[in-house]
Amino acid sequence: MYNPYFFQVAMLVYSITFFFYILFVATKKETIGRFAFWLVFIGFIIHIIGFVVRWRESHATGYGYLPLSNMYESLNFFSWCIVLVYLFVDRIYHQRAIGIIASPLAAIIIAMTSLIPGAKSDIRPLIPALQSNWLAIHVITCFLGYAAFAIAFGISIIYMIQSRRTLSSGGSISWFPSSQTLDEITYKAIVIGFPMLTLGIITGAAWANSAWGSYWSWDPKETWSLITWFIYAAFLHARYTRDWKGRKTALLSIVGFIAVIFTYFGVNYILSGLHSYL
Repeated sequence: MYNPYFFQVAMLVYSITFFFYILFVATKKETIGRFAFWLVFIGFIIHIIGFVVRWRESHATGYGYLPLSNMYESLNFFSWCIVLVYLFVDRIYHQRAIGIIASPLAAIIIAMTSLIPGAKSDIRPLIPALQSNWLAIHVITCFLGYAAFAIAFGISIIYMIQSRRTLSSGGSISWFPSSQTLDEITYKAIVIGFPMLTLGIITGAAWANSAWGSYWSWDPKETWSLITWFIYAAFLHARYTRDWKGRKTALLSIVGFIAVIFTYFGVNYILSGLHSYL
């Protein structure tokens, strides 16, 4: 019987980290920010150990596959990718306050493994369609894209709150980054996510051809992935050619992530198709 101990510990660490990020953005004390960063990094490492343990136990059962194949595993991987994207953004762009978005998102998504029907932690054999070398690269690229879009979504929500506060009272919320900074981080997160989603769609098409003999069949997940791609393509096009910024692009970011969520969950729980497996 598989024990999800390490994933649960990672969730606890991310939850505690959220408290320290709140303290950091409220006090602006760099020592608290550094502590929060290293705490979330510890959670990230524990999360990796959880995947290694699950991978080893899948081999012990005789199935032997990367733990990326069902709803339980993909939710845990989604959570891990969100933290990975945050760590990258923090190191490259020095925006530590984004941890106040990334840490609760990571914890909530792990918690969802206990709440969502079908997200079972038991290790089961792969269905034939998933027994492919394309599995790892397709899932990894898609979820890195989803994670970057999740960060952009959270920042866009904060931007809208900040913008409303500025319009209504003439002042911003002091512990949020400036609206300009939030807008720029949203853009950079989507710049990270868009090529990942593009690669995910391309590798998914190649996988579909090897599994079903067709690169594209307008399956619900394929269709909604394409819709999501067009939304983020519109975001980047409007940014480059129309110089859209602020509320317009924040709204596009929010709509795009709604499409991501529907692409991820809608196929399994609302629509039926070739990708309807848990």
